[in-house]
Amino acid sequence: MSSLAVRVEFINPFIVAVTKTLETMVGCKVTREPPMLKKNPQTLYPISGVIGLSGVVAGTVVLTMSAQLALKSASVMLMEEQKAFNPDVFDAIGELTNVIAGNAKAQLEEYKLSLSLPNVITGEATELRFPENCQPITIPFSTDFGPLAVEIGFTAPRQ
Repeated sequence: MSSLAVRVEFINPFIVAVTKTLETMVGCKVTREPPMLKKNPQTLYPISGVIGLSGVVAGTVVLTMSAQLALKSASVMLMEEQKAFNPDVFDAIGELTNVIAGNAKAQLEEYKLSLSLPNVITGEATELRFPENCQPITIPFSTDFGPLAVEIGFTAPRQ
């Protein structure tokens, strides 16, 4: 398989980054579930942080999570209980996405990656766009506060 999206050495930094970031910043236990190829373009959960990466490869990373996990994460990060989606919650999810992508990027120096600013989207089954000619992969996780997944899709390296 030549698709960069399914190379273990490429996705492992994101698995480690999700686990360490949530354990450190949110204080919850994170358990990875088996990765799978993304079969449809919709988000899995109602709130998602989306960040683009470019360099030797181009791609998109999506951190998508349950409302319960998003609200709990924002509450812990902001040190104030969050009961509904609002701009502070969106900022917290954007920051989680940025930290995760930045931590993974640090492990992928050979790809000379640059990060875009994160965008946060909400809504059930919102359609995502990944670069053409890539097969995104979904890595689901369970946590003490609800499910999440990181979805990654990248083009093949430029020669």
